[in-house]
Amino acid sequence: MTRVAVLVVDGLGIGAMPDASAVRAGDAAAHTLGHVLDTADGTLRLPALGALGLGLLHPHESLAFPIAAGASAGRSALGYPGADTFSGHQTMMGTDMSGTALALFSDHIDTVAAALRAAGHTARPLDDLPVLLVDGSAVVGDNLEADPGLGWNVSAQLDDLPFEAVLDIARTVRAVAPTARVIAVGGHGPAPLLRAVRSGAHGTAGLDTPASGFYVNDGLRVAHLAVEIDHTRQLPSRAAAAGLPVTLAGKAADIITCPSAEHRPAVETGEVLAQTSKALARTADALVVANVQETDLAGHQQDARRFGSLLEEVDTGLASLLAIMGPDDHLIVTGDHGNDPTIGHPFHTREFVPVLHYNQRLPTGTAPDAPTLAAIAATAARALGIDLHR
Repeated sequence: MTRVAVLVVDGLGIGAMPDASAVRAGDAAAHTLGHVLDTADGTLRLPALGALGLGLLHPHESLAFPIAAGASAGRSALGYPGADTFSGHQTMMGTDMSGTALALFSDHIDTVAAALRAAGHTARPLDDLPVLLVDGSAVVGDNLEADPGLGWNVSAQLDDLPFEAVLDIARTVRAVAPTARVIAVGGHGPAPLLRAVRSGAHGTAGLDTPASGFYVNDGLRVAHLAVEIDHTRQLPSRAAAAGLPVTLAGKAADIITCPSAEHRPAVETGEVLAQTSKALARTADALVVANVQETDLAGHQQDARRFGSLLEEVDTGLASLLAIMGPDDHLIVTGDHGNDPTIGHPFHTREFVPVLHYNQRLPTGTAPDAPTLAAIAATAARALGIDLHR
């Protein structure tokens, strides 16, 4: 009986990939982990991450702890264009996202507006920005939290539109969008939504979601509408089809599709880790995929000290997870992209990510670099005895 937990520390990069400067030249210097640790001036203590071998990849006094027997540490390239949470997780679950297209909303605004009007909606561009206001309440534009062109957002205050209405608009946008994803977002904020609309980098414009207040107020609703993906061939669906209990926790519950999984959405780091631990403790065999989102939010906020304190919270949760791992269980800790809070902008950074794999029977030490995050799906599938390719 085997339990596998995949914990994604959102935005935890470990050094720029060779093509990181293609969008922004300065990103060649990105190193989320290193810069977060350096900002803390030696005050961070991360014994669980140290035990898992993170210090083998980036030696630092904050990680200088004995390595646990069975801890294997390596890096992975992303395996998809840009630096994006959605594409990262789809790749991590076994889907090839290398062919997705980048598209600025401004280049397609007329097509989107025509499609929305044909579907019975009102749609007008704002006077000063390439953003659509739909049905007087929903904002449609670029996703400002990802690299330019990776995705578009459809956002509304839930006091103005029910989430199903936001989803209906997003489905119409999805039908004509060439991007990897269209995100429907509903929430509650302290001010009219248009006050949080702004221009971004490289010709982008849209809702500044952190500025809207959606992330800090209760009731956040999110749905990711993707390019066509056969989710039945992804790791969670294969595990569920094999009769294994599957839990998706944190942001993973929003961006990974598996109807038969137990969904435990949460933003607060402690809650995500608690849900992960509970899911593993309930059964002798299971797959749990969890995403710690608050680290990514700290990166967007360019708050290195907040990022560091969240890593300490993750570390505490990892210590609890390690304590319940049996000899046949596997824990994989990784990231989906970088989000260096010191790099001088609030966007994701295209970095390698750590892949920390713990199983009591593994050889201890470093592992070779993986060319794509899809290697995580392959590793988890082998541990669970699942065929991803049949």
